[in-house]
Amino acid sequence: MKILVVGSGGREHTMVWKLSQSPRKPQIFCAPGNAGIESLAACLPIKADDITALKDFVIKEQVDLTVVGPEVPLANGIVDEFRKAKLKIFGPTKNAARLESSKIFSKDVMALAKIPTARAKSFEKMDEALAYVEAHELPVVIKADGLAQGKGVIIATTREQARQAIVDSMEHAVFGQAGQRVLIEQFLDGEELTVMAFTDGKAVVPMLPAQDHKRVGDGDTGLNTGGMGAYCPAPLGTPALRVQITREVLQPIVSAMSRMGSPFQGVLYAGIMVVKGVPYVLEFNARMGDPETQVILPLLKSDLVDVIEAVVEHRLDQFTVEWHDDCAVCVVMTSEGYPGSYDTGKAIRGLADGEASATVFHAGTVRKGAEIVTAGGRVLGVTGRGATIAEAQQAAYRQVQRISFDGQHYRTDIAHRALRRSS
Repeated sequence: MKILVVGSGGREHTMVWKLSQSPRKPQIFCAPGNAGIESLAACLPIKADDITALKDFVIKEQVDLTVVGPEVPLANGIVDEFRKAKLKIFGPTKNAARLESSKIFSKDVMALAKIPTARAKSFEKMDEALAYVEAHELPVVIKADGLAQGKGVIIATTREQARQAIVDSMEHAVFGQAGQRVLIEQFLDGEELTVMAFTDGKAVVPMLPAQDHKRVGDGDTGLNTGGMGAYCPAPLGTPALRVQITREVLQPIVSAMSRMGSPFQGVLYAGIMVVKGVPYVLEFNARMGDPETQVILPLLKSDLVDVIEAVVEHRLDQFTVEWHDDCAVCVVMTSEGYPGSYDTGKAIRGLADGEASATVFHAGTVRKGAEIVTAGGRVLGVTGRGATIAEAQQAAYRQVQRISFDGQHYRTDIAHRALRRSS
């Protein structure tokens, strides 16, 4: 069996790692991949958003299954193009992926499906948005409508910040086309939870709940990032809350998309804010989260190839997805300056030193001669496993201590909320 994984980050390394453990022993390709992926898959010099080149490769090599990691090729219609050519691919169509690629569309569907979410209003004209925000309660959330690499959400605590966020997005185009329309949203004060689910357009199978850490500094301080670490299962996601989220969020949105003629197939990501025990949707993503994938897939007991095929072949309701009982914690090691500007090309030392209960997933790396060097803001995701969150955290940080590169940065308190809960 031949499988192509599209993408080059930590999420894709984790997917390749998990797929490579299948008893079906698939031959795996990854486009474009990274320095960590190349030991498990043949990396191809094809960009993740070059849909034509990816399709040509799959046809030429007779690849049996394509698995899409990042959001951009999904938003650009890779699934539609592959299906037209009768190629098997895991992920939602361009229309279904609008749940992520347009926050305004996503809000409209949530309203239609009566899914609990923050009150919001959308704007295409800057002067109307500026007038609206003058009377809005603070803090207020300003969101760019389109894909902005996880950076299109501003929580403004003052009127000046709110005005600046609108002007930056709509006039200065700091998010490009993604920010030409904005959503102004009520701020929800609670605790975040990530619940992802496999879905074939009808059946919905939730994964274990995770929690990621967006702020760059210890104690959840500093700038928002794409994610500085994660842990799973998150104690906040109690069995009762998971049932509620499936019933009130996941199943209704999947049913609504099917009724609209855009059935959602693949992984649906629900970013949830739990306010006094009540789950509200912050956002939907149309693919697996990063770094949540790095703590969820290691706990998947079932063969990922079998799960994906059940989704693609519309028989998820006949399949039982099983999970391990232990815990996982991922610590992200970043380049100095991230999420702002940073240098690359720094040699990474200590990658060969292994901690038995930890796995290093590469996010932004490239091979340069005999060395592996940094090639992104988020460089590595170090995932530890253990019987408890505390044990998994210790395993992750033991491995982190073995690795070094110039200007490295990481948080020292990943999973602090879970540990506080259990103390």
